[in-house]
Amino acid sequence: MASQALLFLLDALLSLVAGAFLLRFQMQLMRAPFRNPAGQFLLAVTDFAVKPLRRIIPGLMGWDWASLAAAWTCQLALVIATFLLLGHTANVPAALGGLAFLAMVKLLALWINLLIWIVIISAVLSWVQPYHWLNGLAGSLVQPLLRPVQKFIPPIGGVDLSPLALILFGQLLLMLPVAWLEQLALRLT
Repeated sequence: MASQALLFLLDALLSLVAGAFLLRFQMQLMRAPFRNPAGQFLLAVTDFAVKPLRRIIPGLMGWDWASLAAAWTCQLALVIATFLLLGHTANVPAALGGLAFLAMVKLLALWINLLIWIVIISAVLSWVQPYHWLNGLAGSLVQPLLRPVQKFIPPIGGVDLSPLALILFGQLLLMLPVAWLEQLALRLT
């Protein structure tokens, strides 16, 4: 019972921290502005790890590899802690490759979930507060993903259904390939 509570707390904390690193990575990848309260918060919260990592892992081709490595490290710490709390203490060195792969899969699932929530926030804000700064930020993060969908699904009656299609596609990705990769990674451990 206590180990389940500890697992819950670790999952919540490390997933939030990994999500912050992923959001920083996504903002830099999509060239989203950091001159807003959310961007400033992300910089303040993630600089402790990203700045030292940038000395070791430089950015390449517009990708902030340091933020991505920090997010993966959080997920790896969560996977290893879960493995240890479930009583698999003797198998950790032998299963390290599988655990590293599982952390990568969990990071992919977290990124897809993060994008789904950003699409939802962007869609809701476009209806109720279209000129809010958060709508501009969310729009800049998901608009490059929505454009290809909008070519296939035109607005119907003035309503853009592309966010719904992107959410459904993200859910399918979580259900099929990501779930399959998780099962594969668990077999490797």
